[in-house]
Amino acid sequence: MPRLVMLVLFLTALPLGARASIVGAVNDVRLQGCPARPGSTPRLRESSRLNEAARRLSRGETLKNASVNAGYRAINSASVQITNVPDDHDISRIVARQFCEQITGRDLRDIGAYRRGPDIWLVVAAPFNPPSAWDRQKISRRVLELTNQVRSQPRRCGSGYFPAVPPLTLAPAQLELAAREHSDDMANNDYMDHTGRDGSTPADRITRTGYQWRTIGENLASGVMTADEVVSGWTGSPHHCENLMSPRFREMAVAFAVNPASRGGVYWTQVFGTPR
Repeated sequence: MPRLVMLVLFLTALPLGARASIVGAVNDVRLQGCPARPGSTPRLRESSRLNEAARRLSRGETLKNASVNAGYRAINSASVQITNVPDDHDISRIVARQFCEQITGRDLRDIGAYRRGPDIWLVVAAPFNPPSAWDRQKISRRVLELTNQVRSQPRRCGSGYFPAVPPLTLAPAQLELAAREHSDDMANNDYMDHTGRDGSTPADRITRTGYQWRTIGENLASGVMTADEVVSGWTGSPHHCENLMSPRFREMAVAFAVNPASRGGVYWTQVFGTPR
């Protein structure tokens, strides 16, 4: 789910600059840096949908509702309200001093602004940018590559120590089918669980594809957009990491499904197996 932050700042009355200048002031902070963050973060792009979200904020809507009603899906977002705004140069200084961490996030890409009289509402966000179905094979190969990089080095998964283990290979179509069907089910029904909506376990789902297995395992994730992010998340989670490092597995498959209307947005299933 998007991470939502509301910040409010009250200042003495001074003239308001144009919206383009306000966006420029925020980008100046991202370029130059501030006490809490180094500079050189990417410039934010003005978004018409976030402009509408900022307008809705001025009418009392929550950040979540304003973004949804404006048609903008965010992974991460924050809003800033500044009342009785001084000139544009002061905006850069105030943003750098008061809102450095929120404004300079490296994942942020878009910004919207709205003015009413001397007051400004800003919304900054990392957009929902799901992987494309056209890239499924490329993403599968990347997940395999990253998984094998993890397996190639000894590591701790929580309190357990795991030596380096042999690389996996991409599994035959049956494992990929089990992963895809479970990802689709989670996305379509807005949940994340190893137990399917039909009560099935990972073993049930893999068995009914016709895959003859000796050992199987499953990792799940939601809300992440790339192969690199999903493998990084699994590596940092002790139980998921144990699956990544298990010497019992010989093959893997991965699939994702996208549903913008769901809470997670993107749902991932990684399936491991060792055939008989």
